[in-house]
Amino acid sequence: MRFSVGSTAVFKSMLPLVVAMTLMGGIYLAVHWSTQQSDAVAVARQQQLIELVISKMQYSIAHDQESVTVWDDAVRTISQEWDREWVDSNLGSWMHSYFRHDGAFVVSPDRKPLYAFLVGEANEQNAFRNIVPEAMPLIARLQKRLAEGDEAGTSEQVLSIGESDLVRLGGRPAIVSVKPIVSDTGNIQQEPGGEFLHVAVRFLDGDFLTRLGADYVFEDVRFSVVPNLGQERSYAPIVSSSGETVGYFSWLPFRPGADVAKATAPVLLVAAFCLFALTGVLSMILRKRSRRLQQSQAELNHLALHDPLTGLANRASFNQLLARVVAASTADQTNALLYLDLDRFKQVNDTLGHPVGDRLMIEVAKRLKETAGAAAVISRIGGDEFTIVVEHARQDEVEKLCDSLIAAIRRPFEIDGQPVLIGLSIGVAVAKGNAADPVEITRKADIALYHAKTSGRNRYAIFGPHMDELIRTRRDLEQDLRAALEAGNQLEVFYQPVYSAASHEISSLEALIRWRHPNKGGIAPEVFVPLAETSGLIDRLGAFVLKEACSTAREFPDLDIAVNVSAVELGQRHYAAQVFSLLRQFGIEPSRLELEITETALLDEAGVCEKNITALREFGVKFALDDFGTGFSSFGRLQRLEVDRIKIDRSFVQAFDRPGGGVAIVQSIVGVAHAKGLRTTAEGVETEEQSEILRNLGCDELQGFHLAEPMSKNSLRERLGAERAQRTSS
Repeated sequence: MRFSVGSTAVFKSMLPLVVAMTLMGGIYLAVHWSTQQSDAVAVARQQQLIELVISKMQYSIAHDQESVTVWDDAVRTISQEWDREWVDSNLGSWMHSYFRHDGAFVVSPDRKPLYAFLVGEANEQNAFRNIVPEAMPLIARLQKRLAEGDEAGTSEQVLSIGESDLVRLGGRPAIVSVKPIVSDTGNIQQEPGGEFLHVAVRFLDGDFLTRLGADYVFEDVRFSVVPNLGQERSYAPIVSSSGETVGYFSWLPFRPGADVAKATAPVLLVAAFCLFALTGVLSMILRKRSRRLQQSQAELNHLALHDPLTGLANRASFNQLLARVVAASTADQTNALLYLDLDRFKQVNDTLGHPVGDRLMIEVAKRLKETAGAAAVISRIGGDEFTIVVEHARQDEVEKLCDSLIAAIRRPFEIDGQPVLIGLSIGVAVAKGNAADPVEITRKADIALYHAKTSGRNRYAIFGPHMDELIRTRRDLEQDLRAALEAGNQLEVFYQPVYSAASHEISSLEALIRWRHPNKGGIAPEVFVPLAETSGLIDRLGAFVLKEACSTAREFPDLDIAVNVSAVELGQRHYAAQVFSLLRQFGIEPSRLELEITETALLDEAGVCEKNITALREFGVKFALDDFGTGFSSFGRLQRLEVDRIKIDRSFVQAFDRPGGGVAIVQSIVGVAHAKGLRTTAEGVETEEQSEILRNLGCDELQGFHLAEPMSKNSLRERLGAERAQRTSS
């Protein structure tokens, strides 16, 4: 083919335009491809995040159920002493108010509904019928596993056996979880497969989608049975364990690439003649958008692996870290796992509210980080549980760290100007080399923690082979306590005098139980009193102490006597009648008896404690609030307490000689107590200096080793005789 001169000129004049158009077309194709790739990556990450959230929610619901289904009281109430109000308060509507579950059901072994709660459905039969088609296969599968002796949990978070699945209830997506109601102590025998069952329901639409969108920045997230809400939306299928698609979550996806294209298109059109400049600007914008995407991804990863309240690593992150540390260890490297649990944190939440509890948890995390050092990796794996992994650990260093952590947490926290005291117990497991099993290390640390808490709290314990028998030892101790109550010659009541701050004379006595085991020697009340509470022996133990105290009060008619009362004991309906009977039997004036309680007794939802207190006060019995200021007592609550005396905790007295110590706190307590007409007694007085400070602060009575240690009745007779003789000679 031949070209004319004119056509050649036209071609040459068009060549730059053709080259420019070709280059612009290449740039456009590159931008379009990168936009699609960026959008695809962002959509895929959002889909993975939704799958992770649903999976975590499924485990969380089963974990929530464990807090009420592994419980002796639940087994007894449902199988022996049916109390619908109790079931509703502990297994039913409470699960909605506390854990946001939408439904809670109790089913008998023959699969009949005993209790039903479903949000929006007042009729229990209708509520149960709504879940039967989806729940019954899970119930049948669980009963079969139970009958076969299967006891395995579903994960490290969910330890007891159960069945759970994603289903559609009434057109709504939901998680249905079934758990057996079983004994936590093992003292109640249950026929395998014959357990009562607890069914929990959590809908995955409504408020769940609202929180999902708010927490993870999903725009216009919805649920639909089929993906028919438009091609511009992204979808994530909800798939049951059988592979059936229950429905789809859809949302307007985050499209960083599309945003880039919209931002740069006008620039490309206007500045097409300046190709190289435009390329530079475009590259800069793309880099900026890429950084933003990376930041968003980093934030999502951080949320997935960290506790949102404290910023510490969460359980998933802890499991990964421990596995990495073990795998990277040399054969002679020793690592330690510290399992931490806060003491009395639940009382803070119950008394002062969850907002204060959250702020306290943040302060606890700060102290742990300050004490453990910047190199330590601290994880929050539960409500008030933490872990610390120590690499290249020496035992002396681990013990020193444990002592420092306990001391740090025992220092008073100040929340809204109010002192809050809690404690810390630590279990330690030590492993050597890279052949150790992370799961086994965690189990040993958990057992050591249990050992520390049962040994009196505010201490640490390092796992030893003997701890594997801790549960058996505890049961043996319970049997020994029963035998001691039967024998009557191992338990003895000691008496610690309380002195008037003004006259320096004994004004009253406090009765304190002591157990002298024939083989194990003295056993601390901090060990056997909680054991008595959990084993149902507290009534007999309390009756023994009260009877001995009344006998002593009759022998020393010029002294009042105080007896500590457990919240469990005071929560028994017959308690007031029992006290009345003993006072009449020994001929004791009710006003000479003072019952020492803690604020835990005032948290009884059934109101039994309050009724007993009211009846006893009307009869003339006095009440004292013990250990005031230890973690959850408050000046605001003091204005509403019906007591006669405040006992100031020894921790404030011991803090007198420290900067910022307890003098101001004690002065405030005494001032508020006197304004309300209450007497005050300071505990733990160990020096004359402390005694003098407390007198000057206006404290009414003093008690402590500086004045007198707890003593037997015989020793008490001798001391009182000697003091009477001294006064007579004077």
